[in-house]
Amino acid sequence: MADVPPSPEPFTPRTDPAALEDLRARLRATRWPDAPEDAGWSLGTDLAYLHELVAYWADGFDWPAQEAALARLPRFRVSLGGLGIHFVHARAATSVGPVLPLVLSHGWPDSFWRYSKVIPLLTDPGAHGADPADAFDVVVPDMPGYGYSDRPTGSPLDAIAVAGLWAQLMGVLGYARFGAAGGDIGSHVSRYLGLDHPDRVVGRRRGRLRRHAPNQTADRGVRAHRLAGRAGGVDRREAPSVE
Repeated sequence: MADVPPSPEPFTPRTDPAALEDLRARLRATRWPDAPEDAGWSLGTDLAYLHELVAYWADGFDWPAQEAALARLPRFRVSLGGLGIHFVHARAATSVGPVLPLVLSHGWPDSFWRYSKVIPLLTDPGAHGADPADAFDVVVPDMPGYGYSDRPTGSPLDAIAVAGLWAQLMGVLGYARFGAAGGDIGSHVSRYLGLDHPDRVVGRRRGRLRRHAPNQTADRGVRAHRLAGRAGGVDRREAPSVE
């Protein structure tokens, strides 16, 4: 019997109210240290500021309202490499021609929410004063161990391994070719997407680079296959149409 391909499932989590109340109770029960009067920030965090912050988290922050905001994005989970990967998959609002998919990789410590304000600009530029023909399909996964994605049970995954998962994810979603962008550790994922899958990545953008990415293996800059300028001057309309 052939292996059944991964199938994304809609994902809308709801936090148990008892868990929220437990958190609030633990915040309210904080045992505060003594500090010299008027120490301010000279010895670490200003205790007066921290009192206000903890009070806000205990009694002011509305997590159900934030969950409702998160739920406005089309979210899914799929099993890849033995891990449940959570991702946003927002399609272009209008399709007047071939649509280029983009996979966006967040940094550390972060989640898909990093790109929440960018997603509507990319998927529906016409609603924001730009050309509707410039719409993209946008995929924003949570890195393994971040957000709503499972954490690895063995050794931490490096950017090369995560790039492989993202390439698999884009294949599951039916995208043969796509663009990639990311910041911080996500920039390294985008880099290796381009290096390891040059036939599929039509362009990439990297920002907010870390000099040494966590768990990054040796640089593969001497690999025989390179982008060779593939990321520059690519016509976004060269991508095939996808359903």
